[in-house]
Amino acid sequence: MRNNNKGFTLIELIMVTIILGILAAVAVPRYMGTVNRAEAAAEDAVLSALKANAEAYAMEKFMDTGRKSYPANPFDGTTVDGYDSGHNYTNLESGDWAFTASHIVHKRNDDSIWEWDYSNANVATGQADDRGTFGARELKVVSNGYNGNN
Repeated sequence: MRNNNKGFTLIELIMVTIILGILAAVAVPRYMGTVNRAEAAAEDAVLSALKANAEAYAMEKFMDTGRKSYPANPFDGTTVDGYDSGHNYTNLESGDWAFTASHIVHKRNDDSIWEWDYSNANVATGQADDRGTFGARELKVVSNGYNGNN
């Protein structure tokens, strides 16, 4: 007698589910790590563009006045996807950039907010050696925006 049941047994289905669960447990963290590294690389590219823009602005001022001065807003004179001058800590969405007071801010897709210090003030002591500051630090991760703690 021939059995015409064409299907999988319960044991086979459980084994496939277990194998898929193990694969997902290994693959998801690796994927998330890759996404975080890609976002960090994109941030580095944006920051490099902002630094180059600020230096170009300073050299232009140096040629005009004999002294370097940096732009008050590092986004002036350049285009960055996700930047809107109306953005601040409370209305950032994933991928948005903002500049508030003395901080360049980016909200990543995992809702972490990263901040870089920026100042156009002269922090050098040389006669024609005016320099602003560009530093980096990560803010505490919050799910719905900036929490003000660091």
